[in-house]
Amino acid sequence: MSTYDLAVIGLGYVGMPLAKEAAGAGLRVVGFEVDPLKVEALNAGRSYIDDLTDADLEHMLAGGFTATLDESVLAESATVVICVPTPLDEDHRPDLSAVEGATATVARNLSRGTLVVLESTTWPGTTDEVARPILEASGLAAGTDFHLAFSPERIDPGNAKYGMRNTPKVVGGYTLACRERAVGFYSRFVEQVVPVSGTREAEMAKLLENTYRHVNIALVNEMAIFCDELGVDLWEAIEAASTKPFGFQKFLPGPGVGGHCIPVDPSYLSYTVRKLGYPFRFVELAQEINERMPAYVVARVQRLLNRHRKAVNGSKVLLLGVTYKPDIADERETPALPVARALVELGADLVFADPYVKQWRVDGVEVPREEDLAKAVTEADVTLLLQQHAAFDLSIVEDHGRLVLDTRGVLAEGERVERL
Repeated sequence: MSTYDLAVIGLGYVGMPLAKEAAGAGLRVVGFEVDPLKVEALNAGRSYIDDLTDADLEHMLAGGFTATLDESVLAESATVVICVPTPLDEDHRPDLSAVEGATATVARNLSRGTLVVLESTTWPGTTDEVARPILEASGLAAGTDFHLAFSPERIDPGNAKYGMRNTPKVVGGYTLACRERAVGFYSRFVEQVVPVSGTREAEMAKLLENTYRHVNIALVNEMAIFCDELGVDLWEAIEAASTKPFGFQKFLPGPGVGGHCIPVDPSYLSYTVRKLGYPFRFVELAQEINERMPAYVVARVQRLLNRHRKAVNGSKVLLLGVTYKPDIADERETPALPVARALVELGADLVFADPYVKQWRVDGVEVPREEDLAKAVTEADVTLLLQQHAAFDLSIVEDHGRLVLDTRGVLAEGERVERL
């Protein structure tokens, strides 16, 4: 009998919610991580994940959970789930180095009968073409000596309604037996498991979900640009369209896209299609539109200041909210960074306010943090609302802002307030 029911590799935004839910269902869980600071924090009961409170972590630790730098725990685990990052490299190509490293670590400690699941988002074929050969270098064969599956993560940081337990879990196995073993594992703590015919279908499902969002966000972002010139209130038009009870889903424009999924995942799909010899034009056009939104936001700031006979150079610009989503501390791929970088290049005097971020740097230079919202808004030449955290009293921004650009469509437009 294995010492652990589950070993989670990668204790971040995906791995820790998985560990929490499995431990809550009574599974014996261990977390393996290469970052000693994360291991130390977790074992001391300090969470660095938005969706995991210190109280949650204390409960997990009391139930036997532990984090470790010792890879030998993988050999003592019935199931090993890989939840490591899959970013893009400098050339915007998939960077699977973390997946390859984690898989090689599993291979060194692979026991007969173990279930190995990859949850990291990646291009279709990765589980079979990249992970399987590395694992089989152990001398054990997938589908015969050990089970292999792919199950895409569907973690939505800050989502109070849908978490690990009540979000359907897609599972594809290398063989039918692999799939059945993985379905049985996830069914112990997930309400609905959705089996698909293979690992490639499961990998593609994740990319399809995020590419769908990416393309539709690009659509409304491009509409925001020309609706401004046409004098059309796009925000009102979107709300009107969303009253249709079928055939329409509401997407909103913004200063750009952030997080891991939307800016990164569609590039994995585009990369896969390009290997076939032709471009994935929808994705590449959406990428182009979404990546130019920070520059458009800065141009709107310039225009707003110009109308009041001010230049960006020397103006005090307050950035409200620098995380990629409201009400969380996650800054991954936040559009606030390219917006800030462009404003600095134009000579703006930047400050920021964000209840979830205590320190913020742009290219290594620390941006001053404002604690008093009313004071910050009153003193700024222009306030740029980038993220609508619930902690912000938006009436203060509307009443006291000298000039305001609202990129989230939550403020009432007026003489001093413009919406994207």
